Amino acid sequence: QNIIQNENTMLNEIAGEIAGKIWNALNENGQLTGKDLKKAAKLKNEKDLYLGLGWLLREDKIQAESADKDILVSLK
Repeated sequence: QNIIQNENTMLNEIAGEIAGKIWNALNENGQLTGKDLKKAAKLKNEKDLYLGLGWLLREDKIQAESADKDILVSLK
């Protein structure tokens, strides 16, 4: 039980940090595709990108739309 709680706490902290990187990249660059956002935020992989995007979508900080095999993301 404690191990699961510790892992969830760590994942929440990581997701929050990634969300901050994504928010900063969008704030500096405006609307970006998922591919460009991953690069601008200096994220290691797509999993991190989607983890951070999920966090920001849940907090209603960004808008995302589908675009030719990618997504377009911008701050609200």
